Amino acid sequence: MKHRKEPPGDKNIIGVRVVAIRKAKGMKQKEFLARLQTAGLDISPTSLSRLEGQYRLVQDYEVVAIAKALDISVRELLGEESE
Repeated sequence: MKHRKEPPGDKNIIGVRVVAIRKAKGMKQKEFLARLQTAGLDISPTSLSRLEGQYRLVQDYEVVAIAKALDISVRELLGEESE
């Protein structure tokens, strides 16, 4: 597993949670990308990596698709309710 060389960015608040939840579910980025496509969000591996590293802004429709792909609520993704 490659570790980030740079500290997290400040472009979004969900990147760190996406990584933590995805890993807690035993999901690799490739599988997560496939789930995102099923949820209607087609993004590149680079774009996902930038999102997870908080170097990329996240659109509202992407938040909904990400929560769906992780099988959690949007509120949970935003850290507003316990997992």
